[in-house]
Amino acid sequence: MPTLIMKFGGTSVGSPEAISQTAHILADYAPQWDQTVVVISAMSGVTNALLASAAAAEDGDESAYTAHIDQLRNRHREVIRSLFPQTGERTSLLALIDQYIAELSAYCRSIHVMGEVTARGMDALVSLGERMNARIVSAALRQQGLDSQPVDATELIVTDDTYQSALPLMDETCQQTRSRLLPLLEDGLIPVVTGFIGATASGITTTLGRGGSDYTAALIGDCLDAAEVWTWTDVDGVMTADPRVIPNARVIPEISFNEISELAYFGAKVLHPKTIRPVMERDIPLWVKNTFNPGHPGTRISRTSPQNPGKITAVAVIRELSLITVEGRGMLGVPGIAARTFSAVAQTGASVLMISQASSEQSICFIIPTAAAPGVLRSLEKEMALELSRRDIDRIWSQDDVEIITAVGTQIRRTPGVAALIFGALGESDINVIAIAQGSSEYSISLVSAAADSDTAMQCIHQEAIINGK
Repeated sequence: MPTLIMKFGGTSVGSPEAISQTAHILADYAPQWDQTVVVISAMSGVTNALLASAAAAEDGDESAYTAHIDQLRNRHREVIRSLFPQTGERTSLLALIDQYIAELSAYCRSIHVMGEVTARGMDALVSLGERMNARIVSAALRQQGLDSQPVDATELIVTDDTYQSALPLMDETCQQTRSRLLPLLEDGLIPVVTGFIGATASGITTTLGRGGSDYTAALIGDCLDAAEVWTWTDVDGVMTADPRVIPNARVIPEISFNEISELAYFGAKVLHPKTIRPVMERDIPLWVKNTFNPGHPGTRISRTSPQNPGKITAVAVIRELSLITVEGRGMLGVPGIAARTFSAVAQTGASVLMISQASSEQSICFIIPTAAAPGVLRSLEKEMALELSRRDIDRIWSQDDVEIITAVGTQIRRTPGVAALIFGALGESDINVIAIAQGSSEYSISLVSAAADSDTAMQCIHQEAIINGK
């Protein structure tokens, strides 16, 4: 029987009006499918408020964490009072919220006493946002005449114990998901599942990392062999660029899994990067739609792209980066320098986003988040201390305030003229390119520019390659 997974993000369930709109969308679409599963996030801003309450408790600021708790209590109670009349549903929901807030208060008091919070404890605390909201959204569906039941994803998603960024164990997850959800679906119910969270095999709450509700929806879609997964947000679909930077950015009607994977990695905010893998492996179409403009068709993401080979589909940017360079004439022909360089970086836990090396072997540069740069420089200087003292390596240095701009499309590497189009557009606007990387990817070409130039660079590439359609 065809199954639809519908995920609603924080803005889609962040207010009484948004929750009501979500319920109306489900009332319209659920009858068109044999089975529907809903995955929801916490209300917009709630996860941040939960983190702030834990941070205040850890700092010993009782008045601050108490204020955060009061705000969370009041916000959820106001949403319930707005959505539900004076009925037993309202009364039971208010009582449930009080229970969850009492749980939050107990966590914060413990953190306050201990003066610290563990990753395991933080996962339990931040899971409260989704757990509270699932009850409210499920009740809103029942108010629309839809049979619904909230389900904690701790009963479905089985993970390892890497708290705050847990890895799902797929065999166990699929077994649990089918066992828990299929009976509900066969009875005609719509499960409202908490996104973002899971549990270890022993039942300890974990989280999948920020933005993990998309991942939850994809995992459930995989396990239930869903026909489609729809993720509802506050934009009309995947855009050709960030509309805050490129006002004439367009919605992309259809895009491939490989292209969206590149966009997600290189800074596009619509989807969580990990979302792509489960649906891509099962070839399950993924749609991005707008909760507040449900009549718009949105973007369909599938295995193949309708774009012509070599056509640029979108442009993305990653900000707040630094370019680290290791250079020296003594590096020429010396084996192992690159391996030692990245081993030293790995010891700091920094993520390397892009690598570029001179063919002369006299320098190697790479891009990391600026926040990680000081620690990476120290680690490299320690690792290369002998080479620095002998002047085999002249210097190790950081250029801050740089950004990666990536053009994404199909068969870029094999299509003549794509690089010329991009760099020609930048040259006409006097934009300097600091580093370039294409590698073996068929789907993207990346360049580094000064942060002050990146918006203009994006506008040039977008206009020339997408709007002008070259």
